[in-house]
Amino acid sequence: MSEPLLVKVGGSLGAPETLLEALARYPGPLVLVHGGGPEIGAWLARLGMETRFVGGLRVTPPEQVEVVEMVLTQIGKRLASGLSRRGRRALALSGRDALCLKGQPLPGLGRVGEVVGVEAGLLQDLLEKGYTPVLAPIALDEEGPLNVNADTAAGAVAGALGWPAVFLTDVEGVYRDPKDPRTRIPRLTAEEVEALKGAGVIQGGMIPKVEAALAALRAGAPWAAIAKGGPGVLEGVLRGEEGSRFLP
Repeated sequence: MSEPLLVKVGGSLGAPETLLEALARYPGPLVLVHGGGPEIGAWLARLGMETRFVGGLRVTPPEQVEVVEMVLTQIGKRLASGLSRRGRRALALSGRDALCLKGQPLPGLGRVGEVVGVEAGLLQDLLEKGYTPVLAPIALDEEGPLNVNADTAAGAVAGALGWPAVFLTDVEGVYRDPKDPRTRIPRLTAEEVEALKGAGVIQGGMIPKVEAALAALRAGAPWAAIAKGGPGVLEGVLRGEEGSRFLP
């Protein structure tokens, strides 16, 4: 059996046929965590609500949490049904379910939080029964649901499981020249990441992904990678032929 993987599916990827095929065919155990940024933004605009980001995180006032949760739930159901139709039995969950993700709010961002506890036993039980959990990054605190950045949630879940984490997005990985995919950096340590951030090579939306990959390592994941979603991507990452891999 192939290595178990925690896979984060970026909201920018949607649920394209090629990605669903790649995930469905992977021979090892999988847990998916998904984002939904573009669809959340579209729904908020449709409802006349403002979208604002601070440090790469979506500010989420209490009146927007319901919209965020609705959109993420729809995306999870779509991913789970797409995988199930391709022969991989998948079950869409929210971090609310069985208190799977416990959170605490981050200051100044409304109902945005970070994960402080993961009920890994629930995920393991589902895996043992042959299901692939598809997890929406909604955590719960004493006051209700929290919107959690999907990269951050994925890193926390990978650490709790002790599994490698693969963050699928719309770029090939970390580039030495941000405008040139041919400069992909295949392997990175935390020290090298800090140097690249200081030099302005790692910037913008890549920073939360890189931080989540490093957080997964600190929490117990043996390695993490950022790669472009597409056919054969997981096998390519395992062979070291695709993406950027982060090592302790």
